[in-house]
Amino acid sequence: MSEREKEPKIRVNQLTKIFGSHSQEALKMLHDGASKDEILEKTGCGVGVSQASFTVDEGEIVVVMGLSGSGKSTLVRCINRLIEPTAGEIFIDDQDITSLSSDELRHVRLSKLGMVFQNFALFPHRTVCQNAEYGLEIRGMAPAARREKAMIALEQVGLSGWEDYYPANLSGGMQQRVGLARALALDPDILLMDEAFSALDPLIRSDMQDELISLQSRMRKTIVFISHDLDEALKLGDRLVLMKDGAIVQIGTAEEILTNPANDYVARFVENVDLTKVLTAESVMVKPKATVLLSAHGPKSALRFMQKQQLSQIFVHDKDQKVIGLVSADAASEGVQRHETELHHIMQTDFVSVAPDTPAADLIPIMANLPYPLPVVGSDGKLKGVVIRGSLLAALAERGRNNNA
Repeated sequence: MSEREKEPKIRVNQLTKIFGSHSQEALKMLHDGASKDEILEKTGCGVGVSQASFTVDEGEIVVVMGLSGSGKSTLVRCINRLIEPTAGEIFIDDQDITSLSSDELRHVRLSKLGMVFQNFALFPHRTVCQNAEYGLEIRGMAPAARREKAMIALEQVGLSGWEDYYPANLSGGMQQRVGLARALALDPDILLMDEAFSALDPLIRSDMQDELISLQSRMRKTIVFISHDLDEALKLGDRLVLMKDGAIVQIGTAEEILTNPANDYVARFVENVDLTKVLTAESVMVKPKATVLLSAHGPKSALRFMQKQQLSQIFVHDKDQKVIGLVSADAASEGVQRHETELHHIMQTDFVSVAPDTPAADLIPIMANLPYPLPVVGSDGKLKGVVIRGSLLAALAERGRNNNA
């Protein structure tokens, strides 16, 4: 099976949670199209999650977000059945979690799932290391082995040397790191993080977000992250799931949601976002008008390309299509006058480039005094496009008009 055909790590299908003693009556009303308020008025039941469907691919961070009461925390607790769903299916590695017995569910929780809560949930009478060991202890691992794993997890979150202290000796950010280490010690495939950084001060919160991004680059966990903070969601999420009144109203990348909001609610939710922090080089680049192959062209043919396309510079690639330099019209003209026949004599190899996912905010200072279009180069070394001042400003203006429409 190819990567594209690979089953998602998590698949949630028509998940519904209704709180109250008349949940089946409320469920029927929900299927018949009744609103959350109508169901509450007639049955006394609260709709926590309403027919939610989404997937999470292996190694992906999906941020589920919404205002207070939107159902996001209920949804994540249904994934590991801390809250029992009323209806729907939850598949992890194509195994339906809703059909498991208590023992089977316990095994899945201890082998595949780690959870990090907002309130740290540390045991005050246990040391940092003992807290990090807790899940392994429940799993039945021998003391020496679980301490070794806990110490590795503490090192991963930057708490080496703190293992014998108690939670009361730690700052809020450090306590949250212990909670993260406890989840990582289990070496789970999946991390469920419910408002994990919400209780932290802004600067510490930002540090923890950076820490999670760094950890993810090394460990490639599958993460469902719950947040009410749009800036946090934009920073962390590969994709966003936006909820309102228990229902999912839009799923997409940050740019998809910001530039094409599904409805007025989503548009209002994202209206004050700084687009330069969300748009990337790939989304504002344009296709280069022309490039030249190093082994096939000399100064004269390169100059002809530039004159024909009205360019002042042209990028040079090798036979593998990797960009290796650029030639200016002035340099090509001088090369022709000197009867040069090869580009490498006049080619500039020291040039600035950016990756496709570079935020637009970072492009502006880079391009301030750049005398040539900014090349966007993929991890394979190939030129994907170029960013010119006009295309960057036009993209920002167009997205701004869309957001304000």
